[in-house]
Amino acid sequence: MNHLPQIRIPAAYMRGGTSKGVFFRLQDLPAAAQVPGAARDALLLRVIGSPDPYGKQTDGMGGATSSTSKTVIVSASERPDHDVDYLFGQVSIDQPFVDWSGNCGNLSAAVGSFAIASGLVEASRVPHDGICTVRIWQANIGKTIMAHVPMTDGEVQETGDFELDGVTFPAAEVQLEFLDPADEGEGGGAMFPTGNVVDELDVPGVGTLTATLINAGIPTIFVNAAAVGCTGTELQDAINGDAKALAMFETIRAHGAVRMGLIKHIEEAAQRQHTPKVAFVAPPSAYVASSGKQIAAADIDLLVRAMSMGKLHHAMMGTAAVAIGTAAAIPGTVVNLAAGGGERTSVRFGHPSGSLRVGAEAALVDGKWQVTKAIMSRSARVLMEGSVRVPGRAF
Repeated sequence: MNHLPQIRIPAAYMRGGTSKGVFFRLQDLPAAAQVPGAARDALLLRVIGSPDPYGKQTDGMGGATSSTSKTVIVSASERPDHDVDYLFGQVSIDQPFVDWSGNCGNLSAAVGSFAIASGLVEASRVPHDGICTVRIWQANIGKTIMAHVPMTDGEVQETGDFELDGVTFPAAEVQLEFLDPADEGEGGGAMFPTGNVVDELDVPGVGTLTATLINAGIPTIFVNAAAVGCTGTELQDAINGDAKALAMFETIRAHGAVRMGLIKHIEEAAQRQHTPKVAFVAPPSAYVASSGKQIAAADIDLLVRAMSMGKLHHAMMGTAAVAIGTAAAIPGTVVNLAAGGGERTSVRFGHPSGSLRVGAEAALVDGKWQVTKAIMSRSARVLMEGSVRVPGRAF
């Protein structure tokens, strides 16, 4: 039997927000993987170490959680007024597929830094000191993200004193603007695919739930914590160790996906794990975060817990934070009511690792709600750079 050697592919392993992923320049991928298709998916699966029936991704770069089983492809953009195109692939841990249906808001924070360091942003646009605004085209959902990346002495500044709950060490702050975050490409072609800010969602075996179904940042289904037997103060073990609860949330997700027009049949949800997300909300209440940090009810506007790839997320997905900020800004949504109702331009919510503030600008135009942008801060850092290796027969 002939044994093909491993191949080397230039890459960087980066943290963005509360996620980690392997970043590639499109031009550095093998020719067969530079275009969408089976070869690209097979390559990324092998890089991350999936599918892994053991659920550990030991033979790859993945960290065996939804937050660490991620890949990013960046290229110079040919679109007017954009610097780079950013494509995100959520790699399944135990199944042989890569989900391209949505964005990763956390890794969005690292795209600008990677693009600058990789020479994908025109030198004339990169200041020696100050803030470099990287104009990113998010190719999965067809949206623009503005990343404001700090520069010091001609290089991306990664260290600093900005603290982000869910990340152990401080770093430099990267502010993100998600422009026109409502996803008009799927479902009913609007921020609220059903046309309503709240719906009654019938879920067999669960009941009829009051829900907000929204396409903003990422398609998300918001329900009240009390309606699904939760308090909103749960940490990961309380949900992820409960098979009945996990099955319930997946059932809600599948039926919500059909109602949103993302899939036609319930069975299709199994092949679309990344979207939509399911989140449950509750009014503010004191709790102890996973780090041991005390979160006071007076310091937050509401509680939010979100499911990602079938598990309760350890903090909050960046795209789900955009959905939270957007929904909070619109009176009458499940999120807005949990936060006390009324009009608001920002919200601070409690999640399993602590709290996060996100802002959004919303307006009612011709009877429809529009959001011009959502804003939040994250941090990013290169953990390792060089090359990843994969067996020559991997794709």
